[in-house]
Amino acid sequence: MNIALTGATGFLGLRLLRCLLERHGSLTLLTHSASGEALGRIRRFFEVTGAPERLTAELPTRLRVVPTDLSRPRMGLPPARYGELADVLDAIFHSAGSINLEGDLASLRRVNVEGTRAVLELAAAGSRRPVVHHVSTAFVAGARREGVVYEDELDDTHGFENAYERSKYEAETLVHAWSRTHRRPVVVLRPSILVTNLPPHPELPRHPLQVMDQLVGDALRAAGLADARGARADLPVARLPGRRYGHLNMMPVEDAARAMVRLADREPSGRVDTYHVVHEHDVPVAAVTELMERLAPLRTRLVEKRPDDVSALEASMDFYPGITPYLSHLRRYDDTRVRTALGVPRSVTRVDVDYLLSGLRPTHPAPPQTVPGEARH
Repeated sequence: MNIALTGATGFLGLRLLRCLLERHGSLTLLTHSASGEALGRIRRFFEVTGAPERLTAELPTRLRVVPTDLSRPRMGLPPARYGELADVLDAIFHSAGSINLEGDLASLRRVNVEGTRAVLELAAAGSRRPVVHHVSTAFVAGARREGVVYEDELDDTHGFENAYERSKYEAETLVHAWSRTHRRPVVVLRPSILVTNLPPHPELPRHPLQVMDQLVGDALRAAGLADARGARADLPVARLPGRRYGHLNMMPVEDAARAMVRLADREPSGRVDTYHVVHEHDVPVAAVTELMERLAPLRTRLVEKRPDDVSALEASMDFYPGITPYLSHLRRYDDTRVRTALGVPRSVTRVDVDYLLSGLRPTHPAPPQTVPGEARH
Protein backbone atom coordinates (compact mmCIF):
# COMPACT_ATOMS: atom_id res chain seq x y z
CA MET A 1 0.00 0.00 0.00
CA ASN A 2 1.51 3.33 -1.07
CA ILE A 3 0.74 6.11 1.40
CA ALA A 4 1.67 9.78 1.06
CA LEU A 5 2.01 12.08 4.06
CA THR A 6 2.12 15.88 4.10
CA GLY A 7 3.49 17.80 7.08
CA ALA A 8 5.83 14.94 8.01
CA THR A 9 8.30 17.23 9.81
CA GLY A 10 5.62 18.97 11.90
CA PHE A 11 4.59 18.45 15.53
CA LEU A 12 1.87 15.91 14.67
CA GLY A 13 3.32 14.78 11.35
CA LEU A 14 6.45 13.31 12.94
CA ARG A 15 4.32 11.15 15.22
CA LEU A 16 2.06 10.09 12.36
CA LEU A 17 5.13 9.12 10.36
CA ARG A 18 6.43 6.96 13.21
CA CYS A 19 3.05 5.20 13.62
CA LEU A 20 2.64 4.67 9.88
CA LEU A 21 6.11 3.13 9.61
CA GLU A 22 5.09 0.63 12.27
CA ARG A 23 2.33 -0.62 9.95
CA HIS A 24 3.70 -0.06 6.46
CA GLY A 25 6.98 -0.82 4.78
CA SER A 26 7.49 2.56 3.13
CA LEU A 27 6.02 6.04 2.86
CA THR A 28 6.03 8.89 0.37
CA LEU A 29 6.58 12.25 2.05
CA LEU A 30 5.34 15.41 0.33
CA THR A 31 7.55 18.00 1.97
CA HIS A 32 8.22 21.69 1.47
CA SER A 33 11.91 21.20 2.19
CA ALA A 34 14.62 19.39 0.25
CA SER A 35 15.03 15.64 0.67
CA GLY A 36 18.19 15.80 2.76
CA GLU A 37 16.84 18.47 5.08
CA ALA A 38 13.56 16.60 5.67
CA LEU A 39 15.33 13.31 6.36
CA GLY A 40 17.70 15.09 8.74
CA ARG A 41 14.80 16.50 10.79
CA ILE A 42 13.05 13.15 10.88
CA ARG A 43 16.22 11.31 11.88
CA ARG A 44 16.84 13.81 14.67
CA PHE A 45 13.30 13.36 15.99
CA PHE A 46 13.75 9.61 16.06
CA GLU A 47 17.05 9.99 17.93
CA VAL A 48 15.66 12.46 20.49
CA THR A 49 12.60 10.34 21.18
CA GLY A 50 14.55 7.11 21.61
CA ALA A 51 13.40 5.22 18.52
CA PRO A 52 15.13 1.89 17.88
CA GLU A 53 18.45 2.35 16.12
CA ARG A 54 17.42 -0.12 13.43
CA LEU A 55 14.35 1.92 12.57
CA THR A 56 16.37 5.14 12.42
CA ALA A 57 18.97 3.52 10.18
CA GLU A 58 16.25 2.31 7.78
CA LEU A 59 14.74 5.76 7.21
CA PRO A 60 16.60 6.58 3.93
CA THR A 61 15.39 3.32 2.35
CA ARG A 62 11.84 3.37 3.68
CA LEU A 63 11.02 7.04 3.04
CA ARG A 64 10.65 8.55 -0.42
CA VAL A 65 10.82 12.34 -0.11
CA VAL A 66 9.16 14.39 -2.85
CA PRO A 67 9.81 18.15 -2.44
CA THR A 68 6.56 19.95 -3.24
CA ASP A 69 4.93 23.36 -2.93
CA LEU A 70 1.23 23.08 -2.10
CA SER A 71 0.69 26.70 -3.17
CA ARG A 72 1.69 26.06 -6.80
CA PRO A 73 -0.13 24.26 -9.62
CA ARG A 74 0.56 20.49 -9.55
CA MET A 75 2.40 21.11 -6.27
CA GLY A 76 5.26 22.62 -8.24
CA LEU A 77 6.04 19.31 -9.98
CA PRO A 78 6.54 18.76 -13.73
CA PRO A 79 3.38 17.32 -15.36
CA ALA A 80 4.86 13.87 -15.94
CA ARG A 81 6.18 13.54 -12.40
CA TYR A 82 2.90 14.81 -10.95
CA GLY A 83 0.95 12.23 -12.95
CA GLU A 84 3.32 9.48 -11.90
CA LEU A 85 2.93 10.43 -8.24
CA ALA A 86 -0.88 10.59 -8.46
CA ASP A 87 -1.12 7.17 -10.12
CA VAL A 88 0.76 5.22 -7.44
CA LEU A 89 -1.00 6.45 -4.28
CA ASP A 90 -3.53 4.39 -2.33
CA ALA A 91 -3.99 6.86 0.56
CA ILE A 92 -2.98 10.40 1.48
CA PHE A 93 -2.59 11.73 5.02
CA HIS A 94 -2.86 15.51 4.90
CA SER A 95 -1.27 16.81 8.10
CA ALA A 96 0.44 19.95 6.77
CA GLY A 97 -0.98 23.27 7.91
CA SER A 98 -0.52 26.41 9.96
CA ILE A 99 -1.63 26.55 13.60
CA ASN A 100 -0.81 30.25 13.98
CA LEU A 101 -3.60 31.47 16.29
CA GLU A 102 -2.73 35.11 15.66
CA GLY A 103 -2.27 34.78 11.89
CA ASP A 104 -4.30 36.81 9.42
CA LEU A 105 -7.04 35.06 7.51
CA ALA A 106 -5.49 35.55 4.06
CA SER A 107 -2.23 33.88 5.08
CA LEU A 108 -4.00 31.04 6.87
CA ARG A 109 -6.25 30.43 3.88
CA ARG A 110 -3.22 30.11 1.60
CA VAL A 111 -1.83 27.34 3.79
CA ASN A 112 -4.83 25.59 5.30
CA VAL A 113 -7.45 25.95 2.58
CA GLU A 114 -5.41 26.07 -0.61
CA GLY A 115 -3.06 23.40 0.70
CA THR A 116 -6.06 21.14 1.24
CA ARG A 117 -7.31 21.95 -2.26
CA ALA A 118 -3.93 20.88 -3.68
CA VAL A 119 -4.10 17.54 -1.86
CA LEU A 120 -7.64 16.90 -3.08
CA GLU A 121 -6.59 17.70 -6.65
CA LEU A 122 -3.77 15.18 -6.35
CA ALA A 123 -6.21 12.56 -5.08
CA ALA A 124 -8.58 13.27 -8.00
CA ALA A 125 -5.78 13.02 -10.57
CA GLY A 126 -4.75 9.49 -9.65
CA SER A 127 -6.04 6.33 -11.29
CA ARG A 128 -6.09 4.40 -8.00
CA ARG A 129 -8.57 6.74 -6.26
CA PRO A 130 -6.63 7.15 -3.00
CA VAL A 131 -8.51 7.73 0.25
CA VAL A 132 -7.79 11.14 1.76
CA HIS A 133 -7.28 11.38 5.53
CA HIS A 134 -7.64 15.06 6.33
CA VAL A 135 -6.33 16.35 9.67
CA SER A 136 -8.66 19.12 10.81
CA THR A 137 -9.30 20.31 14.38
CA ALA A 138 -12.08 19.97 16.93
CA PHE A 139 -12.06 23.77 17.02
CA VAL A 140 -13.92 24.05 13.73
CA ALA A 141 -16.82 24.26 16.21
CA GLY A 142 -15.85 27.93 16.43
CA ALA A 143 -17.00 30.35 19.11
CA ARG A 144 -19.65 28.05 20.55
CA ARG A 145 -18.55 27.88 24.19
CA GLU A 146 -21.17 25.59 25.76
CA GLY A 147 -23.01 22.37 25.03
CA VAL A 148 -21.91 19.25 23.17
CA VAL A 149 -20.22 19.34 19.76
CA TYR A 150 -21.03 16.26 17.67
CA GLU A 151 -18.74 14.66 15.12
CA ASP A 152 -21.03 15.33 12.16
CA GLU A 153 -21.59 19.00 13.02
CA LEU A 154 -20.02 21.56 10.70
CA ASP A 155 -21.47 25.06 10.54
CA ASP A 156 -20.44 28.65 11.15
CA THR A 157 -23.49 29.70 13.15
CA HIS A 158 -21.48 30.82 16.18
CA GLY A 159 -18.64 32.48 14.31
CA PHE A 160 -15.03 31.77 15.21
CA GLU A 161 -12.62 32.68 17.98
CA ASN A 162 -9.83 33.44 15.50
CA ALA A 163 -8.82 33.22 11.85
CA TYR A 164 -7.16 29.84 12.37
CA GLU A 165 -10.50 28.23 13.28
CA ARG A 166 -12.20 29.82 10.28
CA SER A 167 -9.51 28.61 7.88
CA LYS A 168 -9.80 25.04 9.16
CA TYR A 169 -13.60 25.23 8.90
CA GLU A 170 -13.31 26.41 5.29
CA ALA A 171 -10.90 23.56 4.55
CA GLU A 172 -13.43 21.07 5.91
CA THR A 173 -16.25 22.52 3.82
CA LEU A 174 -13.97 22.13 0.81
CA VAL A 175 -13.44 18.47 1.72
CA HIS A 176 -17.19 17.88 1.91
CA ALA A 177 -17.80 19.55 -1.45
CA TRP A 178 -15.03 17.50 -3.08
CA SER A 179 -16.43 14.27 -1.64
CA ARG A 180 -19.89 15.02 -3.00
CA THR A 181 -18.62 16.06 -6.41
CA HIS A 182 -16.32 13.09 -6.90
CA ARG A 183 -18.41 10.60 -4.90
CA ARG A 184 -15.31 9.68 -2.99
CA PRO A 185 -14.75 8.86 0.69
CA VAL A 186 -12.74 11.18 2.95
CA VAL A 187 -11.75 10.59 6.56
CA VAL A 188 -11.69 13.79 8.65
CA LEU A 189 -9.68 13.62 11.86
CA ARG A 190 -10.41 16.35 14.41
CA PRO A 191 -7.92 16.41 17.27
CA SER A 192 -8.32 18.75 20.22
CA ILE A 193 -5.33 20.75 21.58
CA LEU A 194 -2.29 18.54 21.01
CA VAL A 195 0.26 18.47 23.82
CA THR A 196 3.28 16.47 24.90
CA ASN A 197 5.46 15.92 27.94
CA LEU A 198 8.57 15.72 25.74
CA PRO A 199 10.76 18.68 26.80
CA PRO A 200 11.34 21.36 24.16
CA HIS A 201 14.32 20.79 21.91
CA PRO A 202 15.84 23.33 19.48
CA GLU A 203 15.74 20.79 16.65
CA LEU A 204 12.13 19.75 17.15
CA PRO A 205 8.96 21.65 16.10
CA ARG A 206 7.17 23.71 18.71
CA HIS A 207 3.74 22.76 19.97
CA PRO A 208 0.71 24.99 20.69
CA LEU A 209 1.28 25.55 24.42
CA GLN A 210 4.76 26.87 23.73
CA VAL A 211 3.00 29.84 22.13
CA MET A 212 1.34 30.59 25.47
CA ASP A 213 4.68 30.27 27.23
CA GLN A 214 6.26 32.74 24.83
CA LEU A 215 3.31 35.13 25.19
CA VAL A 216 3.60 35.28 28.96
CA GLY A 217 7.36 35.80 28.81
CA ASP A 218 7.10 38.53 26.17
CA ALA A 219 4.41 40.33 28.16
CA LEU A 220 6.46 40.27 31.35
CA ARG A 221 9.51 41.62 29.54
CA ALA A 222 7.49 44.35 27.84
CA ALA A 223 6.07 45.41 31.21
CA GLY A 224 9.53 45.34 32.82
CA LEU A 225 8.53 42.50 35.14
CA ALA A 226 10.51 39.58 33.77
CA ASP A 227 12.77 39.45 36.82
CA ALA A 228 10.05 39.80 39.44
CA ARG A 229 10.68 37.61 42.47
CA GLY A 230 9.50 37.23 46.04
CA ALA A 231 6.42 35.97 47.83
CA ARG A 232 3.23 35.54 45.83
CA ALA A 233 1.65 38.61 47.41
CA ASP A 234 4.34 40.76 45.74
CA LEU A 235 3.94 39.28 42.25
CA PRO A 236 2.10 41.14 39.46
CA VAL A 237 -1.49 40.09 38.80
CA ALA A 238 -2.87 39.36 35.34
CA ARG A 239 -6.67 39.48 35.12
CA LEU A 240 -7.80 37.10 32.38
CA PRO A 241 -11.35 36.87 31.00
CA GLY A 242 -12.48 33.33 31.66
CA ARG A 243 -14.70 30.99 33.64
CA ARG A 244 -13.59 29.48 36.93
CA TYR A 245 -15.19 26.14 36.01
CA GLY A 246 -14.22 26.22 32.35
CA HIS A 247 -12.37 23.30 30.77
CA LEU A 248 -10.36 22.48 27.67
CA ASN A 249 -9.67 19.19 25.96
CA MET A 250 -5.98 18.39 25.54
CA MET A 251 -4.80 15.23 23.83
CA PRO A 252 -1.25 13.83 24.02
CA VAL A 253 0.05 14.04 20.47
CA GLU A 254 1.54 10.55 20.61
CA ASP A 255 -1.84 9.04 21.57
CA ALA A 256 -3.62 11.13 18.93
CA ALA A 257 -1.30 9.88 16.18
CA ARG A 258 -1.83 6.26 17.19
CA ALA A 259 -5.60 6.71 17.19
CA MET A 260 -5.55 8.39 13.77
CA VAL A 261 -3.53 5.63 12.18
CA ARG A 262 -5.80 2.98 13.72
CA LEU A 263 -8.86 4.80 12.38
CA ALA A 264 -7.28 4.84 8.94
CA ASP A 265 -7.36 1.03 8.92
CA ARG A 266 -11.15 1.05 8.96
CA GLU A 267 -13.12 0.74 5.75
CA PRO A 268 -14.53 4.20 4.90
CA SER A 269 -18.27 4.59 4.45
CA GLY A 270 -18.01 6.18 1.02
CA ARG A 271 -18.88 9.63 2.37
CA VAL A 272 -17.08 11.94 4.81
CA ASP A 273 -16.37 10.10 8.06
CA THR A 274 -15.48 12.55 10.84
CA TYR A 275 -13.79 11.53 14.09
CA HIS A 276 -13.18 13.61 17.21
CA VAL A 277 -9.73 12.51 18.42
CA VAL A 278 -10.01 13.81 21.96
CA HIS A 279 -9.14 12.86 25.53
CA GLU A 280 -11.87 11.39 27.71
CA HIS A 281 -11.04 13.87 30.51
CA ASP A 282 -10.92 17.63 30.04
CA VAL A 283 -8.30 19.87 31.64
CA PRO A 284 -9.77 22.53 33.99
CA VAL A 285 -9.08 26.15 33.10
CA ALA A 286 -7.73 26.45 36.65
CA ALA A 287 -4.94 24.08 35.63
CA VAL A 288 -4.09 26.30 32.67
CA THR A 289 -3.81 29.39 34.86
CA GLU A 290 -1.75 27.44 37.39
CA LEU A 291 0.54 26.46 34.54
CA MET A 292 1.00 30.14 33.66
CA GLU A 293 1.92 30.89 37.27
CA ARG A 294 4.48 28.09 37.36
CA LEU A 295 6.01 29.27 34.11
CA ALA A 296 6.41 32.91 35.08
CA PRO A 297 6.56 35.20 38.13
CA LEU A 298 2.94 36.32 38.11
CA ARG A 299 -0.47 35.58 39.57
CA THR A 300 -3.60 35.12 37.50
CA ARG A 301 -7.19 36.00 38.28
CA LEU A 302 -10.16 35.02 36.14
CA VAL A 303 -12.67 37.81 35.50
CA GLU A 304 -15.93 37.93 33.57
CA LYS A 305 -14.78 40.44 30.99
CA ARG A 306 -11.75 42.48 30.07
CA PRO A 307 -11.15 45.20 32.66
CA ASP A 308 -11.29 48.86 31.63
CA ASP A 309 -8.32 49.74 33.84
CA VAL A 310 -5.76 47.36 32.37
CA SER A 311 -2.33 47.21 33.98
CA ALA A 312 0.94 47.46 32.08
CA LEU A 313 1.24 43.67 32.18
CA GLU A 314 -2.31 43.16 30.92
CA ALA A 315 -1.82 45.73 28.18
CA SER A 316 1.34 43.92 27.07
CA MET A 317 -0.48 40.60 27.01
CA ASP A 318 -3.37 42.28 25.19
CA PHE A 319 -5.36 39.22 26.22
CA TYR A 320 -3.95 37.50 23.13
CA PRO A 321 -7.11 37.02 21.05
CA GLY A 322 -5.91 33.67 19.78
CA ILE A 323 -5.79 31.98 23.18
CA THR A 324 -7.66 33.73 25.96
CA PRO A 325 -11.19 33.08 24.57
CA TYR A 326 -10.61 29.40 25.32
CA LEU A 327 -10.50 30.18 29.02
CA SER A 328 -14.27 30.66 28.78
CA HIS A 329 -15.04 27.31 27.15
CA LEU A 330 -17.45 24.86 28.78
CA ARG A 331 -18.24 22.74 25.73
CA ARG A 332 -17.50 19.06 25.31
CA TYR A 333 -16.82 16.96 22.24
CA ASP A 334 -18.86 13.87 21.48
CA ASP A 335 -16.62 11.06 20.20
CA THR A 336 -19.13 8.24 19.88
CA ARG A 337 -17.81 7.23 16.47
CA VAL A 338 -14.24 6.95 17.78
CA ARG A 339 -15.29 5.04 20.91
CA THR A 340 -17.29 2.63 18.76
CA ALA A 341 -14.32 2.07 16.47
CA LEU A 342 -11.47 1.94 18.98
CA GLY A 343 -13.06 1.35 22.35
CA VAL A 344 -12.28 3.19 25.60
CA PRO A 345 -9.94 4.76 26.44
CA ARG A 346 -8.17 6.34 23.49
CA SER A 347 -5.51 7.69 25.85
CA VAL A 348 -4.43 6.45 29.28
CA THR A 349 -2.14 9.44 29.77
CA ARG A 350 -3.12 11.80 32.56
CA VAL A 351 -2.85 15.38 31.33
CA ASP A 352 -2.30 17.64 34.33
CA VAL A 353 -0.12 20.61 35.25
CA ASP A 354 3.01 18.52 35.80
CA TYR A 355 2.55 16.76 32.46
CA LEU A 356 2.10 20.07 30.62
CA LEU A 357 5.03 21.66 32.41
CA SER A 358 7.29 18.80 31.33
CA GLY A 359 6.56 19.70 27.72
CA LEU A 360 7.51 23.34 28.26
CA ARG A 361 10.54 23.26 30.53
CA PRO A 362 13.61 20.99 30.48
CA THR A 363 13.62 21.25 34.29
CA HIS A 364 10.83 22.16 36.68
CA PRO A 365 11.42 25.45 38.49
CA ALA A 366 10.05 25.57 42.00
CA PRO A 367 6.73 27.43 42.20
CA PRO A 368 6.77 30.85 43.93
CA GLN A 369 6.38 30.77 47.68
CA THR A 370 2.74 31.00 48.68
CA VAL A 371 1.80 33.45 51.41
CA PRO A 372 -0.09 31.61 54.19
CA GLY A 373 -3.80 32.13 53.94
CA GLU A 374 -3.69 33.51 50.38
CA ALA A 375 -6.53 32.30 48.20
CA ARG A 376 -5.77 30.83 44.80
CA HIS A 377 -7.67 32.04 41.76
